[in-house]
Amino acid sequence: MNKKITRLFIGLFTAYSLSTAALAADIQVITSGAFAEALKALVPEYEKQSPNKVIISYGSSMGAAPDSIPSRLAKNEKFDVLILASPALDRFIKSGAVQPGTRVDLVASVIGVAVKAGAPKPDISTVPALKQALLDAKSVAYSASASGTYLSTELFPKLGIAEQMSKTAKKIYSERVGTVVARGDAELGFQQVSELIPIPGIDFIGEIPPEVQQTVLFSAGITSNVSNLDVSRDLIAFLASPKAVPTIQQAGLKPVLPALPW
Repeated sequence: MNKKITRLFIGLFTAYSLSTAALAADIQVITSGAFAEALKALVPEYEKQSPNKVIISYGSSMGAAPDSIPSRLAKNEKFDVLILASPALDRFIKSGAVQPGTRVDLVASVIGVAVKAGAPKPDISTVPALKQALLDAKSVAYSASASGTYLSTELFPKLGIAEQMSKTAKKIYSERVGTVVARGDAELGFQQVSELIPIPGIDFIGEIPPEVQQTVLFSAGITSNVSNLDVSRDLIAFLASPKAVPTIQQAGLKPVLPALPW
């Protein structure tokens, strides 16, 4: 009898293991830089509670760089979940690349400023101080993504320094602005706070003043050629849950905690 019971338990355990393995899935996720550090930290937490495995790729929200998310999708690279600036995600929904009704806002992100470690830190606490810091800098770096587009097309003209910035400011493609600043290739660097603070070799000065700040939502969406809809929803639900809040805040982002659309 004991042998029969033992064989029964072994059979049940084997069946359970096989069914669990069958349910497990790889989730292909591509994220833009603002959510990258948070995602890298959150994935191990998710995988502890799920049989699924998350495979992360990286790319900027917009632009024509070969590794940008639009370029990679144009080359028919396959992903299940996109995480990027919400205006860019909305364009993918409109084009049909992302399923309608799957957008989930995850975090709010703001723009910050950094200098090379040990370099003088200019005052950026007010709009006039920020303007002067920009004019005084011999070189300025800004991203090729959402924050950089805002700086070059809205902030610089609003401050009346677009012409001067056209000579000293440079858009950075395919690498973090903080890396450029750490090398000494730019005196001032502007990017989403969450993309600046993980970079070694720089000093984070702070956020730009509220009067000229741009807050951008970063959102997740499920692609139209997703491999497993339910599994992708499960991952997004975890990223949008209270469990993710401490890690998101540590990464320099502000959690949204939305209601899920499904």
